[in-house]
Amino acid sequence: MNGRAKGVAVGANPFSLWAVLAIVLLGTLLFVALLWMIGTGVGLGSANDGKAHAEGKGLNGYAAMADYLERRGFAVETTRNPGALDRPGLLVLTPPAIAKGEDINKIVLARRYMGPTLVIAPKWLAVPPGREEQDKAKKGWVRLAGPAPLEWPGFFDELSVRTAKVAQRDARWNGLGLSGTLPDARQVMSGAGTGLVRIVAGQGERLTLAGFMDDGGTYPGLEAIALDRVLHSGEEDDEDRYPVVLVFEPDLLDNYGMARFENARLADALVRATGVEPGDPVVFDMTLPGYGREQNLLTLAFTPPFLAATLCLLLAAAVVGWRAFLRFGPPLAPERAIAFGKRALVSNAAGFVRRTRRLHLLGPPYADRARERLMTALALPRSLDAERADAAIDRALAARGHDAEPFSVIAARLRAARRSHDLLKAARDLHALERMLIR
Repeated sequence: MNGRAKGVAVGANPFSLWAVLAIVLLGTLLFVALLWMIGTGVGLGSANDGKAHAEGKGLNGYAAMADYLERRGFAVETTRNPGALDRPGLLVLTPPAIAKGEDINKIVLARRYMGPTLVIAPKWLAVPPGREEQDKAKKGWVRLAGPAPLEWPGFFDELSVRTAKVAQRDARWNGLGLSGTLPDARQVMSGAGTGLVRIVAGQGERLTLAGFMDDGGTYPGLEAIALDRVLHSGEEDDEDRYPVVLVFEPDLLDNYGMARFENARLADALVRATGVEPGDPVVFDMTLPGYGREQNLLTLAFTPPFLAATLCLLLAAAVVGWRAFLRFGPPLAPERAIAFGKRALVSNAAGFVRRTRRLHLLGPPYADRARERLMTALALPRSLDAERADAAIDRALAARGHDAEPFSVIAARLRAARRSHDLLKAARDLHALERMLIR
């Protein structure tokens, strides 16, 4: 039997160069991806919890509207970052009934010269499915228990919102060249007030289910579909201002209403009327429904214009890592001061000398060895005896202009030393003299 063990040789690298590179790159990419997910909120889980927002798949949610617009070619996205609400494109706000009117108004005012805003009012009080319905219900499904009271003080206080119960045969809407039936006639929400222009009407022409504000801006797409009056443009019109569209009856656009084909066409036409074309961004807000995340340094690192600096830092780190990976030659391993085995030999010898108390025997051999090294360094004849060699070394020291203690005196002091202190002192002086002459 061969007694040699099979395997990797001692000191060999168990991983190949490319395996190490793959491990480092994979770990780096996963770490950067983790930072990006934390900063942007991706991977935080679904918000399909039965509330009225773009990720809600219950009757009161707007997931169907978001999905339909995306299929129609619009760049649809949801945002939980308050700093992303002032980007160009259409912003769809779905605030809950308990939202603060000042918060909604702040978002709308900040966008008047950035892009159009679509505000959909809430209507239903949603409750989880009953016990007998839970087996068949999917995640996010709800039961509609009735209308919720709506009060948003500080947001278009000149407008009023009311609910009216109508007969099912009268629960119809028309606008944008389309018409359809509301899915539930128990309560129909409508708005009224100064500056409100009707674009979707209900119960004939008596109710305003959706409209936009006549606030001095020029909105050709919305003016073309106005039902009750046509806006006129003059010198005072602000052509740079974007419109604010208000949908008072959410069943026009929520999942409950989007089950009808005509409501889907209404959503598409309404978005286009705001001036947004396929390919343009349509952002659904998730901050007002309660899913907002405050900005932090990690969030800003992956947000323009700071994203450019983040990419530069990542590129610099990649360059440094690559240079470290491709170093010049193998790593330098320092030589051992004392070879293997000699340390134990020296320790045993020193211990033996201490136990025998023969320290006086160490001085003469050390002095003789120092003389031999100096004779070789100064090129003195090897035939010289000890006294003549010591005198020659002293002359060499004097010739160099040093006023140090002569070699012969230090060597004599070393030979005469009996205590460890005197022995070490003389040895150090002799070593210093040796370095002085050889240097």
